[in-house]
Amino acid sequence: METAIPKIVVVGSCSVDFTTYAPRLPLPGETLHGTKFTTSFGGKGANQCVAAAKLGGNAYMIARVGDDYWGKQYIDNLTKFGINAQHTKITKGITTGIAQICVSANGENQIVIVSGANNYLSISDINENQELIKNADIIISQLETPIETTYHAFKCCNGIRLLNAAPASTNIKDLLEHCNILCVNEPEASFLVGFNVDVSNIKNALRKLLELGCQTAIITLGNKGAAYCKKDDDLYVHVQCTRVVPVDTTGAGDAFVGALAKFLVSHKKTPLHQIVGAACDVATKSVMKEGTQPSFPDNYNPFQVLYEYIIL
Repeated sequence: METAIPKIVVVGSCSVDFTTYAPRLPLPGETLHGTKFTTSFGGKGANQCVAAAKLGGNAYMIARVGDDYWGKQYIDNLTKFGINAQHTKITKGITTGIAQICVSANGENQIVIVSGANNYLSISDINENQELIKNADIIISQLETPIETTYHAFKCCNGIRLLNAAPASTNIKDLLEHCNILCVNEPEASFLVGFNVDVSNIKNALRKLLELGCQTAIITLGNKGAAYCKKDDDLYVHVQCTRVVPVDTTGAGDAFVGALAKFLVSHKKTPLHQIVGAACDVATKSVMKEGTQPSFPDNYNPFQVLYEYIIL
């Protein structure tokens, strides 16, 4: 009897990235000469879906795009990566979401998003895809689409519910009660816990996140790896990460989340610290190339090494 291929379902955003490259990030009110301009496909939801699909995941995208030039192009882009995009709808009279991104020479970035059609992802979209969501092995969502839509999707899902709480919002307490895994970076964690989070106070930050209602909290730490804690075992773990000179950090967090989701369902017997380490490795690979989705590694197996970790 054949084993069903695990389903990874993303309920989230699709946006088009307009990216400028400059020697450094501009100060408020400052105009700089840039070095290059690119247009590419982004949005946290779609990025995470592409990251999972490029690693061999069986990925589905539930999303909204506009009825402009970019909407049809975006659906074609998802399909190109082997993603099932039949649940991604074109929304009449609305533009596709966009992101304006500036990347400095040292790889740091600033991002401004305009949600467009992403704001129209609704509970009706969840109801129309209820069976797919219910039977998903893992569902991923973010905060670039309406929170009530994600809440309804999480309530429907019998599998793992992974929330990337970005952009940060305080209005997620009810959502976290239905969340198995919360994943945030340092600024997002700082917003949620009310103090500046770094490696020195990471244990306290993780404890605070668990108190918000999720079962497992993960904080990504850039080139310092990631730290996590599970409510049921009270172990605080810091997973180390290979440090590299970044070319472009845009989308690294999405690479991590997409890889994490894929490995959680494809390596169910692997310890979580190794899954988190492997996701860090995928994110590290992504920052060594320009762009977002094109920088995510294809069919890459990061489980050929053991990842170092520290019990905090």
